[in-house]
Amino acid sequence: QKYPRCHFPTGAPKDFVACGNMGGSCGLSTPMKQLLLGVFLVAVTTTGCRVSNKSKTDSDVEKYPIERSEAEWRAQLSPEQYRILREKGTEYPGTGEYNLHFKEGTYTCAGCGTELFSSESKFDGHCGWPSFDAALAGGRVQEHRDLSHGMIRTEILCAQCGGHLGHVFPDGPTETGLRYCVNSLSLEFQTVNDSTSAK
Repeated sequence: QKYPRCHFPTGAPKDFVACGNMGGSCGLSTPMKQLLLGVFLVAVTTTGCRVSNKSKTDSDVEKYPIERSEAEWRAQLSPEQYRILREKGTEYPGTGEYNLHFKEGTYTCAGCGTELFSSESKFDGHCGWPSFDAALAGGRVQEHRDLSHGMIRTEILCAQCGGHLGHVFPDGPTETGLRYCVNSLSLEFQTVNDSTSAK
């Protein structure tokens, strides 16, 4: 659920407040109205409406070891890769390069090259996207709660650059019970020989 961003307009008197989607503002001139204002502010702050001029980047945007500007990401990635990795998009099911790809090797992040999944954990999830039952060890894949589109899901991201990979579901057919459902465009693939030579 999204809450309105409340703020005090620049230069406004102390007894004046505006709320982003309330459709207007109110001037307070009596102690009773000031009391009601205080109650209102306490209510909205405890339910998620941020009061003050605190920058969104202070707490809402997570920092990652690998960071680039949006212009740099756009220059590095194809338009579709950018849409998925940086804007949390989804490729059409059954169209991805790695959906039915079962060569031996390692799947890496298309944004930063971090090794994410082994071919040994890949299986055919019959869902239209590459499926894995486990990520490589070492905290390479990060999980976030995702409440978008009216659903409760667990988003998975590259822990190094924050690139969106897909989602993980607790319906996998193997002993882990997990299905990492990943966009092909979020990935690149290294064969066993490529991985060995890179080391």
